[in-house]
Amino acid sequence: MDVRPILLVVGLLLATLGCAMILPAIVDLVAGNDDWQVFALAGVISVLFGVGFYGGARGTARDLSTRQAFVMTVSAWVALGVFGALPYLWSGVVPSFTDALFESISGLTTTGATVITGLEVAPPGILLWRGIQQWLGGLGIIVMAVAVLPMLQIGGMQLFKIEAFETAEKIMPRATQLSGSLTLVFVAVTVACVIAYLLAGMELDDAVIHAMTTVATGGFSTKDASIGHFRSTPIELVAVAFMILGSIPFLLYVQAVRGKTLALWRDSQVRVFIALLAILVLIAWQIEPIEEGATRASGFMAALFNVTSVMTGTGYATANYSAWGPAANVFFFMIMFIGGCAGSTSCGIKIFRFQVLFETIRQHVRRIFYPNGIFVMRFNGRVLPDNVSAAVMSFFFLYAMVFAAVAIALNLVGLDVITAMSAAGSAISNVGPGLGPEIGPAETYQGLSDAAKWILIFAMLIGRLELLTVLVLFVPRFWRA
Repeated sequence: MDVRPILLVVGLLLATLGCAMILPAIVDLVAGNDDWQVFALAGVISVLFGVGFYGGARGTARDLSTRQAFVMTVSAWVALGVFGALPYLWSGVVPSFTDALFESISGLTTTGATVITGLEVAPPGILLWRGIQQWLGGLGIIVMAVAVLPMLQIGGMQLFKIEAFETAEKIMPRATQLSGSLTLVFVAVTVACVIAYLLAGMELDDAVIHAMTTVATGGFSTKDASIGHFRSTPIELVAVAFMILGSIPFLLYVQAVRGKTLALWRDSQVRVFIALLAILVLIAWQIEPIEEGATRASGFMAALFNVTSVMTGTGYATANYSAWGPAANVFFFMIMFIGGCAGSTSCGIKIFRFQVLFETIRQHVRRIFYPNGIFVMRFNGRVLPDNVSAAVMSFFFLYAMVFAAVAIALNLVGLDVITAMSAAGSAISNVGPGLGPEIGPAETYQGLSDAAKWILIFAMLIGRLELLTVLVLFVPRFWRA
């Protein structure tokens, strides 16, 4: 395998990451915090490695084969996670490389699980860096979902292959053009979120960081109590609105800007996502215990915010819903696997796969009653190919297997069953908070053992990259092809 095209892409991304470290360095310098030197050094090292990789591969063909695309995708996320961990480690906000890498991977994958406590007194540069990582991770996920995963035919993503991306050789130039449009839309939505948070009463620094992590459906906050710290209904409503916007395919926004204003509502994913979210909020509202002095309106707001946060994989919290009782624990555990729409920053299994599952089951049921009938599966008005249905069924099976394996591994390293299962589900679905007193929405992952954190690091990566993108690298035949 020719690794030069891979190094070319990884080098560009590392150089971009290093340049992004300039912003927290400036913030710390202005605030009189010595950590600006940490970001400056980490940025220089990242840029040097990036330029080195790019320079060594410059002038080579930029076409990517399928195998190269698999390796490039995984290599890029791992490299960005490792170099992004340097500021956490060198600033001393975390005690070990394991914790630094955990925080960095959690940020890039927009998981939102954290090992840092005392966020209110943390250096401003570190808080901004956490937001930048999630913002860059969210943007990277969108581009990957549009350009790379459809070409790799991961878990039915071939449904969303753009006609211009007929072969791997066309991916790079077309992805460059499309990623520019997506980036502009992503920036515009983020700026709108900043303005909305400011109007709702947030300070500028909090508004900028929360906007980046809200639109990226990441969930990193500047406060230990997350959005619940502000105790503000307007702020919560802004967060809900932009968590939903972040869970809708960004390619539809690009189409809307270009004049196809009805594209958003015509997409069946969006309609199913909104309808399902509304139903789940009402269910949570009914099972939520009524606290003394609370009103039904405040209860609805708590249900709306926390269900939206968990379902979209953002991971913000305004209440410790793991203390709402057994029914609530089962409910929130189940919805953390759902996710948003394909092509968004959201995570989880994704709405379109549930739609394909429903169509497949419906076709089988019809065939039972009418063995000689011909029934065509459809998605968004188009015929659903059998290979897409098979890919989605395989994805569901693999998702369950990986979840079980991660949960068992976490249990073997000392976590109780509930904590192990919720941590596994949260990591694979990139949600952030788990359930229970140790990693619940009111806690952090700081108290877990290093072994558990390494398992979760792998789970966050494999979940964010749609399972097969990573697992295929462990198949010997892949390297012999």
